[in-house]
Formats: sequence, C-alpha cells, structure tokens
Amino acid sequence: YDAAEPIYTDLIAQTPDDWRLFFSRGVVRERMGHWPDAEADFRHALELSPDQPDVMNYLGYTWVDRGEHMDEGLAMIERAVQIRPLSGAIIDSLGWAYFRMGRYEDAVQYLERAVELEPADSTLNEHLGDLYWRMDRRIEARFQWQRAMTLGPDDSAALQAKIDHGLP
Repeated sequence: YDAAEPIYTDLIAQTPDDWRLFFSRGVVRERMGHWPDAEADFRHALELSPDQPDVMNYLGYTWVDRGEHMDEGLAMIERAVQIRPLSGAIIDSLGWAYFRMGRYEDAVQYLERAVELEPADSTLNEHLGDLYWRMDRRIEARFQWQRAMTLGPDDSAALQAKIDHGLP
C-alpha cells in the first residue's frame, strides 16, 4: 500500500476527474490506517460519480463498522443495494449495518442472502455467525464460524477464539 499511494496521487494529478482513481487511493489509504484522507478520497469519488455502488458500499460500510455516521452510512449502503441487488458483498454490508445498529431481525435476511450469493466468502460467513450468536442461535453461529475458518479467513486466531468461546 505504501508504494501504491504515490502512484495513485500521480495518476490523479494527470486525470483529476476519474472517480476510480480517488476510490482506489481511498482504499489504499484506508488499509494504511489513514482514515481521514481515505474518507476524503471516497467523498470526492462520489462527487465525481454519485451513483457508484462500490464507493457507496465501501464508505458506508466503513462508517458503520467504525460507529460513525450510522444513518448516512446505512442510507448509502441501501442505495448501493438498489443499484447492485445481486452483490453478496454489498448485501452483506447492509446486513452488517443492521447488525452494528443492534437491529438483528432486520440483519438476518441480508446476511443469509449474502452467504447464499457468495457461499465461499469467509467474511460473509463470519458475519452471519456473529449475527446468529447475538440472536442466541449458538449452534448455527459456530457452524458459520467453522465454515468461515475452512474458507481462509483474514484472521484465523480471532475466528478460532469465536469458535472456542463465542462473542464477548
């Protein structure tokens, strides 16, 4: 990511009206932990092209996951789902937003649908497991977490801790 950021910055200087460059640099900056700069890039990408579902999803999901701008993030993700209704990742984001807001009954239909659309995605299965745990569906939660573990999770130690002990 460190090497990519200056490359995107140079490309943006050459092509300042390309929303994709701002989105890509925003992703790089977010992954580097430079959230204010990433957020500014995502917002600028949406100024250039307001109906980009990937940008709305990334920004909305990140806000919700960080506990910031919850209502705006939810609305942004809902709009992204309208534009791309068969994207498991975007549908997962909507379910995750409801989950983070404590609206578990609203979350279940979206998180289950996301896993139906993309059953081999570790993160989507983990999110569904987290929801099932909060809904006191402990056997189903552990099943989803174990499935996520077989799919190559980003953080297997954290996932194993969920399998062993559940959520705090």
